[in-house]
Amino acid sequence: MQIKIKCPNCSSKLIKKAGIKKRKIQSSQRYFCKNCNKTFTLQSTKNKTYPITTILKAISLYNLGYSQSQIQKLLKTNPKPSQKTISNWINESKPIATYSRLRTKVQDPSETIQQYTFMHNNLPYKFQIHNFKLNYLTSNNEKFQKLKLYLEKIPNSQFPHHIFKPNHQFQDKLDRSSQTKFKTLNIRPLEKQNLANKLCSLALNLAKTNKQRHQTIQDFILTNDSVTIAAEIPIYLTYDDILYFNAHNFNLNPDDFKTPVTGHIDLLQIRSGLVHILDYKPNADKIYPIEQLTMYALALASKTKFPLTLFKCAWFDENNYYEFFPLHVVKTK
Repeated sequence: MQIKIKCPNCSSKLIKKAGIKKRKIQSSQRYFCKNCNKTFTLQSTKNKTYPITTILKAISLYNLGYSQSQIQKLLKTNPKPSQKTISNWINESKPIATYSRLRTKVQDPSETIQQYTFMHNNLPYKFQIHNFKLNYLTSNNEKFQKLKLYLEKIPNSQFPHHIFKPNHQFQDKLDRSSQTKFKTLNIRPLEKQNLANKLCSLALNLAKTNKQRHQTIQDFILTNDSVTIAAEIPIYLTYDDILYFNAHNFNLNPDDFKTPVTGHIDLLQIRSGLVHILDYKPNADKIYPIEQLTMYALALASKTKFPLTLFKCAWFDENNYYEFFPLHVVKTK
């Protein structure tokens, strides 16, 4: 059976499983490349005497702002890794855990990420803001200040949290963005590899169950990459928003929607002068969530007053990354 994993030696996708590599502390899946006849594992644990979960926790603690001596005390392992070992882990992770190059020397770990739990249809959602990245990536760009204001408004009473609750008067008319279907223009998403794939692959080592995957990936990427500013962002699109877009020649039919449409964006990034909306989808190569992600972009554009040209959307897993411009989904040139 072919597995959609790229060979690290030749980038071929002609890969098959080749048994389990057993180690004293952990085991890892071995793969064989039919193109170059090389074998490899997804996570390199060569010469490591600690499990990958311990290494990843140490890296995340460092990027949250803890010192190496504090990390040594916080890790629940026996024996404790030396500070030199922790330093080696951190240095080896820098090409993937890119936030390390932005990390300030003096930083209060308790203030790095703010977390708030809200209910949506009786299910808890953990909205998170990375304070340093949000300030750093918006400080010298006036247009992104509106995005910052929207995110900072979510935790307080100015945000309409009531529309996400079952007892809301319009709850029986609400559409979830993940369930909304509407007529779209034909587009072909770009398939590529992204740092999100590598971060996702690492984060999955920390998820003990499938149910934990989403939250674990959000936490790990928000903590360790250099461009993700928030996770699990609540959004909503109203009937008036749709009418506004249609007044500007967008291809939306108001009758296709039960409004307000509500949802949550998994990850929000500011990168290369654009706002990137990312959604983790297990088996990403088998689904096509164009409507859902476009709805996210429309909702966020309407609340920030950004042009839709400022947005890019993508869905991903550990092996696949697909991105597109939402403008091309709802508006002809």
